[in-house]
Amino acid sequence: MKQVHSSFIEAVQDIHDGATIMVGGFGLVGIPENLILALVETGVKDLTVISNNCGVDDWGLGLLLKNKQIKKMIASYVGENKEFERQVLNGEIEVELIPQGTLAERIRAGGAGIPAFYTPAGVGTPIAEGKEVRVFNGKEYVLETALVADFSLVRAWKGDKMGNLIYNKTARNFNPMMAAAGKITIAEVEELVEIGDLDPDQIHTPSIYVQRLVVGKQQKRIERLVVR
Repeated sequence: MKQVHSSFIEAVQDIHDGATIMVGGFGLVGIPENLILALVETGVKDLTVISNNCGVDDWGLGLLLKNKQIKKMIASYVGENKEFERQVLNGEIEVELIPQGTLAERIRAGGAGIPAFYTPAGVGTPIAEGKEVRVFNGKEYVLETALVADFSLVRAWKGDKMGNLIYNKTARNFNPMMAAAGKITIAEVEELVEIGDLDPDQIHTPSIYVQRLVVGKQQKRIERLVVR
């Protein structure tokens, strides 16, 4: 059985200043919002955050950003956050923007123990500057290195007390690969069940990748409401 924490603060209390963390989610879908709120409360700073995006101004990773707790952001998209734009233009934060497929594969490679791989994405652009480029079958490919983290914060729909996780539909997004690429993975689950209650064929993240569990409900905010 994995350690089940009684509070979100307790689950993240050893995330230290200067740590590298991966945070699951796509927009506001599948983000470990309660773990993020706990980090805001702890006041940990100088974080390097690896995530698809930086949330919105008043929710998700946008709260850490607003609180000046993020030193560097590694992401594929940051267009919905005005505070992020302001900090970038003022030189207050370091940013590494990565093509989304490359970001996903760098994280997956980190979890699989693969140190690097070649991809055609970014060849001939500033993304390839300073990186090795090789030709395979007449086509250029740039070498990209894997990403790993000190801590991975993920959100699941259901988990059992062994740490096996199931994600809800598109909330799966970056969560499974980040769970595998963190030295310590902390899973925020909506429902915790007994060992044996999950269908083995439906498990998305095996327990081997999860070190900590914490249970809590999410607000599930809508990032952008579009109506006719």
